[in-house]
Amino acid sequence: MNILILGAKGQIARAATDLFLANPDTRLTLYLRKAERLKALARSPQVRLVDGDVVDRATLAEAMAGQDVVYANLAGDLAEQARTIVDVLQDGGAKRLIFVTSMGIYDEVPGESYGSILDPYRNAARIIEASDLDYTLLRPAWLNDRDEIAYGTTEKGEPFVNAGASVSRKSVADLIVRTALTPGLHSRASLGVHKK
Repeated sequence: MNILILGAKGQIARAATDLFLANPDTRLTLYLRKAERLKALARSPQVRLVDGDVVDRATLAEAMAGQDVVYANLAGDLAEQARTIVDVLQDGGAKRLIFVTSMGIYDEVPGESYGSILDPYRNAARIIEASDLDYTLLRPAWLNDRDEIAYGTTEKGEPFVNAGASVSRKSVADLIVRTALTPGLHSRASLGVHKK
């Protein structure tokens, strides 16, 4: 399976990369600005590095060619990035997209209202949900660096569970990898990811 990771230098993306590389049938394209930062990973025959910005349509389209799944874990202008990703995917790239946002984008955290600080994540989610792509949105709780896989999920429309506890980046990475490698799993879903 061919997986394109957008924002491959991020902490969750690096944890997911390690988990993907444990599967010898997985080929990764790691897409990031200043790709030389991950040059040590390029020694693996399973890895290809691409230096690029997500809003550069030509470079993104080239990187998406032949991919089965696109996983995005980004920062910056998330709406513009989401729009570019959706447009390129709908123009013939892979149809499967996993995109990390944030808990609270639907005001689903009991007793909390995060207001406009989450607008970039809300706007990106709206763009993706309006597409015809086979997407999965992930909305993790606060994150930690524990070496554990211990998480549960909630669906869009359900209250977020255990929002006061942080979930490990490795847990979120595990969900990403399981979703990417299992066709149809969590299709067109938005999942809250909490500590279990």
